[in-house]
Amino acid sequence: MTPGPLRPSPRAKQRDAGGSRDFPIRREAAGSDTRRPTLGDGPFSAPMDPREGLHRSREHGGVARRHVLGVAAVALAAPWVRRAAAAEARVVVAGGGFAGATAARTLKRLAPALQVTLVEPEAVYTACPFSNAVIAGLRDMEGQRFGYTALRREGIEVVHRAARGLDGTMRALELDDGTRLSFQRLVLAPGIDLGFDALPGYDPAAAEILPHAWRAGAQTLLLRRQLEAMDEGGTVVMSVPANPFRCPPGPYERASLIAHFLKLRKPRAKLLILDAKDIFSKQRLFQQEWARLYPGLIEWVGLSKGGKVTSVDAGARTLVTEFGRHQGQVVNVIPPQRAGLLAERCGVADRSLWCPVDPLTFESRRVPGVHVVGDAAIMGAMPKSAFAANAQAKIAAAAIVALLSGRPPAEPRPLNTCYSLTAPDRAISIAGVYRPLGGQLADVPGAGGVSPLDADDSFRAQEAVYADAWFRTIAHETFG
Repeated sequence: MTPGPLRPSPRAKQRDAGGSRDFPIRREAAGSDTRRPTLGDGPFSAPMDPREGLHRSREHGGVARRHVLGVAAVALAAPWVRRAAAAEARVVVAGGGFAGATAARTLKRLAPALQVTLVEPEAVYTACPFSNAVIAGLRDMEGQRFGYTALRREGIEVVHRAARGLDGTMRALELDDGTRLSFQRLVLAPGIDLGFDALPGYDPAAAEILPHAWRAGAQTLLLRRQLEAMDEGGTVVMSVPANPFRCPPGPYERASLIAHFLKLRKPRAKLLILDAKDIFSKQRLFQQEWARLYPGLIEWVGLSKGGKVTSVDAGARTLVTEFGRHQGQVVNVIPPQRAGLLAERCGVADRSLWCPVDPLTFESRRVPGVHVVGDAAIMGAMPKSAFAANAQAKIAAAAIVALLSGRPPAEPRPLNTCYSLTAPDRAISIAGVYRPLGGQLADVPGAGGVSPLDADDSFRAQEAVYADAWFRTIAHETFG
């Protein structure tokens, strides 16, 4: 998959692939009217320019490449982690999503002689970004699927087995067939697991009746079929968990696109959102879009109004809250989440069920020599998203190459931009820049922002174009 053509504004300055592309970015930010965050540069930087996909930086107000690629301070390595030259070292990456595949490719590109092994049980990865459009019938599932041929061409060893945990010496990754892969450094990108035990009545069997669709694939298509089959005047009920969880704006994008489907196909239907929070990402923007595009169709109930779901009755297609029972013909339960099971098996998850890391190197605070990137990591203010996973993986890879070569990494400035479709041709976005502070990542004041309220239709339409370009670009950059 390759980036689609873009039509930037006349003010956009374009050069060749080795140069820069400078697009004006309009944002609302605290304490100012509009902002133009510039979010980095270089072939291994996160694809940060929301309007171009691949991100570039400007000299003024930008984030230098050394900050995007590196991390500062020498990590505390266990005695068995020797300062090997990259040509002698082996790095194993477990998990082949946006974090893991990006980490593997970046390691190999930064240090071509490095032995890089990617462990991923599935031969085809199914991406979550844009899967809400599949649910609403706006996109085919095939556009979400990616393989690993490009990684193999680059000299990365790809092993399609499930990782089981670290062996007794903590120097090798055990696979489900008994194989042990030794390493100098290990990168874990285990993603999330769904907390079925955290919501009474909701388990894998219940998910076949009340789909979560929070892992793209069969569940995505199940929810789509249920929406298509529901009665004209039926009710869709969604349950949204408390933070933290993967893709904070994701449930509200999903609600928007389901509402679009209902408006066109089943105009007498209703959508009820039961939320375990009173505040959510891009809230004012989403609610403005709902009032404009889907008046009377969406009802959102927050925590203080009784929106937290306490149990599930799958047989009755009913969600139970402290204030009542809510039945729907279609019920979408997004359950609480935790780091993927591999994180627990490798000992990198703490009592929160997430993984504390050093924000300078993404090295685990619990198991030296092991780096955790993507949704499983505790990253302070930085949200859990594909964009963030991609950026973290690049920083961790650069830090690993530096550490293996006996050099201190540079301090990072990780970045994140998240687009949300509110209709097929409308989108809103939020951007943030982060820095290590107090052992976690904190927002850089004034560096981020959100799409402006009350933007005209052409602005929202242009952001939808940028969203599509971003996905094409990050997918191509990650999987080839």
